[in-house]
Amino acid sequence: MERMRRASGGQLVYAELRRRILSLELEPGQRLYEPELAATLQVSRTPLREALRLLLAEDLVDQLPTGGMVVRPITASDIEELYGVRAALEGLMTAEAARRLTDDDLAVLQGLVERNARMVGDADDAMRAGHDLHLRIAEVAGHGWARRLHAQVDGHMSRYRPFTNESQERRTAALSEHRAIVEALAARDADGARRLAESHVLAARDVALEAIGTRLAAR
Repeated sequence: MERMRRASGGQLVYAELRRRILSLELEPGQRLYEPELAATLQVSRTPLREALRLLLAEDLVDQLPTGGMVVRPITASDIEELYGVRAALEGLMTAEAARRLTDDDLAVLQGLVERNARMVGDADDAMRAGHDLHLRIAEVAGHGWARRLHAQVDGHMSRYRPFTNESQERRTAALSEHRAIVEALAARDADGARRLAESHVLAARDVALEAIGTRLAAR
């Protein structure tokens, strides 16, 4: 935490707390106590409060009526909204990628699918491999606004993505969906690629909703 002690503002504190929230290291619904956080991060209250304000503006924490803060809970409504927005953005970018794809781009995407196949047996590795494929398609699309909005949504979805990747059945299905998307891109089928990308995201949404429902019911 030496870098944090030298920081003049809250940006480094914000980045670290954001990482902990998105990785679920700080659990959804967890109360954030300023003295405890300041001691853990070895920072003063001023940069910590600045960081918390940034997290509040990003909807990663909620303010309590008493003035304290908690990590934003994981809810079914957030899943519905986030995955719906992501499906639209992924569809748009995948269709655009089909129009702009070069042979070199295709070779990279096919390589990423094969990497996904090699890692499909491990939840974390498969998640990273699939995510890298989506990010590469966004690069190929070259749609600036869609890519920026996608990055914002994608950050929030880091908290939900592990729930979509827990079962081998879903990881295998996701790999098949990734292959189909890349095949549509190879055929330069923009409409087909759009439909497949949207369907892929919505399938992940359904798995996340089921997982969250099970988690909430167990409480």
